[in-house]
Amino acid sequence: MKIQNPHDKFFKETLGNVAVAKDFLNNYLPQSVMNIIDVDTLEPQKDSFINKKLQESFSDLLFKASINKREGYLYFLFEHKSQPSRDIAFQLLRYMVEIWNAKISKEETYELPVIIPLVVYHGQEGWNIKALGEMIPRYEELPRDVQAFIPDYKYLLYDLSRYTDREIKGEAQLRIFLTMLRDIYTKDSKGLVKSIFRAVEYLQELEDKETGVDYFETLIRYVFSAGKNLTKSDINEIIKRIETTYPEGSEKMVTIAEMFREEGKEEGIMKGMERGIEIGARKKEIDVVKRLAKMGLSMEQIIDAVDLPKKEVEKIVKEAIL
Repeated sequence: MKIQNPHDKFFKETLGNVAVAKDFLNNYLPQSVMNIIDVDTLEPQKDSFINKKLQESFSDLLFKASINKREGYLYFLFEHKSQPSRDIAFQLLRYMVEIWNAKISKEETYELPVIIPLVVYHGQEGWNIKALGEMIPRYEELPRDVQAFIPDYKYLLYDLSRYTDREIKGEAQLRIFLTMLRDIYTKDSKGLVKSIFRAVEYLQELEDKETGVDYFETLIRYVFSAGKNLTKSDINEIIKRIETTYPEGSEKMVTIAEMFREEGKEEGIMKGMERGIEIGARKKEIDVVKRLAKMGLSMEQIIDAVDLPKKEVEKIVKEAIL
């Protein structure tokens, strides 16, 4: 029941909706950029460029659109960690190169499309690096003739943790999306409950009530999965309030809450089982290290053969030899 990566799911279910994506672009892209984009041509692409190791920290969405009357792309990278990555400009460059490479390989062309990179972040720590050149020490001190040899670019940054309520614009779904992303890390349980009630007020603005109820379910699943500070009394308060202020979503609210409660009953047992498996696997790894050390294998060979930290392997090897 509990979503494995709730930030990723919430991001893709919301901003993956073309109407919401258009709403975001219309409200948050600089006017000079919007002047050359035909948002009516916006078309989501299935491609993702995040490798498995980074999927717990990042999500991405790629859209094709007419940019400056030619085929171009808008690439959204969403960082859902509570601290910013210092190498985000480098990561973005790699993903953009992959997009260009796919274009060249598929169409056998060497004309590169425009790619506009956008980064969405909602962590608590401030964001500093906004250009690739900032990753290169004293880049700004280099002569311009030398800078010309070094790739540099900027990206559009949306640090949601710094947004006020007034700065969050757009239609109901977009405002809910941005508000909840902003508040999931920065608010305590009471603040988060208030944000949920505000989101419900936004939902009531939707003319299509069925869409509103469906998105309400998306919202609640996200908050219950990612909102670490919510208590049992908070959830009960939300259920009671929803019954009177948003009866359309009351049934879904109760169903979701019950599912999470049932999961909570089983969670202790599951954690115990997982812990037992971890201990058993660790013991096997230690035994393997000891056997390989006694066989005379080098430290590098032993480290490559097991899934334990290098320092721990070195300690076990020393103890085994002694």
